[in-house]
Amino acid sequence: MSAADVPQETEFPQRMGKVSRRELALHGYTRFDQLTTVTPATLLKIHGVGPKAIRILEEELAARGLSFAAG
Repeated sequence: MSAADVPQETEFPQRMGKVSRRELALHGYTRFDQLTTVTPATLLKIHGVGPKAIRILEEELAARGLSFAAG
Protein backbone atom coordinates (compact mmCIF):
# COMPACT_ATOMS: atom_id res chain seq x y z
CA MET A 1 0.00 0.00 0.00
CA SER A 2 1.36 3.40 -0.90
CA ALA A 3 0.67 6.79 0.62
CA ALA A 4 -1.60 7.49 -2.35
CA ASP A 5 -3.94 4.67 -1.29
CA VAL A 6 -4.83 6.26 2.04
CA PRO A 7 -4.60 10.05 2.32
CA GLN A 8 -4.03 9.90 6.07
CA GLU A 9 -3.02 7.26 8.54
CA THR A 10 -6.07 5.60 10.04
CA GLU A 11 -6.65 3.30 12.98
CA PHE A 12 -8.85 1.07 10.87
CA PRO A 13 -7.70 -2.50 10.13
CA GLN A 14 -6.43 -3.52 6.71
CA ARG A 15 -8.98 -6.33 6.56
CA MET A 16 -11.59 -3.67 5.77
CA GLY A 17 -9.97 -3.05 2.40
CA LYS A 18 -8.14 -0.03 1.09
CA VAL A 19 -11.15 1.57 -0.61
CA SER A 20 -13.18 1.65 2.62
CA ARG A 21 -10.26 3.04 4.62
CA ARG A 22 -9.44 5.63 1.96
CA GLU A 23 -13.03 6.81 1.59
CA LEU A 24 -13.55 7.05 5.35
CA ALA A 25 -10.37 9.14 5.61
CA LEU A 26 -11.49 11.38 2.76
CA HIS A 27 -14.69 12.02 4.74
CA GLY A 28 -12.69 12.85 7.88
CA TYR A 29 -12.92 9.53 9.71
CA THR A 30 -9.49 8.25 10.73
CA ARG A 31 -9.99 7.22 14.38
CA PHE A 32 -12.42 4.92 16.16
CA ASP A 33 -13.55 7.63 18.59
CA GLN A 34 -14.81 9.67 15.61
CA LEU A 35 -17.16 6.84 14.68
CA THR A 36 -19.08 7.20 17.94
CA THR A 37 -20.68 10.36 16.53
CA VAL A 38 -22.03 8.76 13.36
CA THR A 39 -24.52 6.00 12.56
CA PRO A 40 -23.77 2.98 10.37
CA ALA A 41 -26.49 4.20 7.97
CA THR A 42 -24.59 7.44 7.45
CA LEU A 43 -21.34 5.60 6.74
CA LEU A 44 -23.08 3.26 4.30
CA LYS A 45 -23.86 6.31 2.14
CA ILE A 46 -20.12 6.76 1.52
CA HIS A 47 -18.98 5.15 -1.73
CA GLY A 48 -16.83 2.12 -0.96
CA VAL A 49 -18.15 1.57 2.55
CA GLY A 50 -20.36 -1.50 2.66
CA PRO A 51 -21.86 -3.94 5.14
CA LYS A 52 -18.56 -5.81 5.57
CA ALA A 53 -16.73 -2.62 6.58
CA ILE A 54 -19.52 -1.72 9.00
CA ARG A 55 -19.41 -5.18 10.57
CA ILE A 56 -15.63 -4.96 11.03
CA LEU A 57 -15.89 -1.46 12.48
CA GLU A 58 -18.64 -2.58 14.89
CA GLU A 59 -16.40 -5.43 16.10
CA GLU A 60 -13.43 -3.11 16.53
CA LEU A 61 -15.50 -0.48 18.33
CA ALA A 62 -16.95 -3.10 20.71
CA ALA A 63 -13.44 -4.38 21.48
CA ARG A 64 -12.60 -0.83 22.59
CA GLY A 65 -15.79 -0.39 24.62
CA LEU A 66 -17.23 1.98 22.01
CA SER A 67 -20.17 1.91 19.61
CA PHE A 68 -21.66 3.83 16.71
CA ALA A 69 -24.09 6.65 17.48
CA ALA A 70 -27.67 5.54 18.00
CA GLY A 71 -29.81 5.87 14.90
